[in-house]
Amino acid sequence: MHPLVNIAVTAARRAGKTIMRKSYRVDQLRFSLKEARDFVSSVDVEAEQQIVETILEAYPNHGIIAEENHSIPGKEYEWIVDPLDGTTNFLHGIPQFCVSIAIRHRGKLAHAVIYDPVREELFTASNGSGAHLNDRRIRASAIQILDYALIGTGFPFRERDSVDLWIDIFRELSKKTSGVRRPGSAALDLAYVACGRFDGFWESGLKIWDIAAGALLVREAGGIITDFEGEQNFLDTGMVVAGNSHLYDDLAQIVERKYKVYSSQKRSA
Repeated sequence: MHPLVNIAVTAARRAGKTIMRKSYRVDQLRFSLKEARDFVSSVDVEAEQQIVETILEAYPNHGIIAEENHSIPGKEYEWIVDPLDGTTNFLHGIPQFCVSIAIRHRGKLAHAVIYDPVREELFTASNGSGAHLNDRRIRASAIQILDYALIGTGFPFRERDSVDLWIDIFRELSKKTSGVRRPGSAALDLAYVACGRFDGFWESGLKIWDIAAGALLVREAGGIITDFEGEQNFLDTGMVVAGNSHLYDDLAQIVERKYKVYSSQKRSA
């Protein structure tokens, strides 16, 4: 395992222990709204602080972009951190959340760690070295047609204006697939694409820390991930469509077609 991944794993496990310890006292936690329907709890803040401390102790000159307001500039190496992806689930006692850490080297995604402390599942990836779940090599699924596919998604809760687009895509995919699921943690959803639990995934309104680690996992597992226009700008746009190499095109064509209609209508409104 690469030394950077070792530190990321150490940081993720440290945060995971805190998250699980506090999960038994959710009713005592302090939390607030960062924006509409987007919660932050005292656990998010504490877990992020632990991750940041672990990173800087090992690599004091590295940059950090973290969800709960840690922004440390760094040119060569940059850590992208979501200390608790799925906070709303966590606060409601729903066991679907994770720690997500990605590392960019000179602007390119190089390493990724996603840790699910409930199931003790550790997803890791390094550019060119494949993706792993608890040290076992993983691959995206082999499902080749949408009729048999299980697709993951997330509601665009930060973007009320794009709910109609989501509904339009869901309406078509619910008829053309074996099912659509919305678990509530985009990072884990992408990890599930990487290990074949989901055959595809789409969502909009995401942030860089929601996407970065999962994106590398998908790529290293043999999957494909783009934005809604088929480009590689998803870290900036927050729009993601991902899938295994067999059915990505079919999924992406539906999402792109619906997005073009939505964008055209929005411009003419």
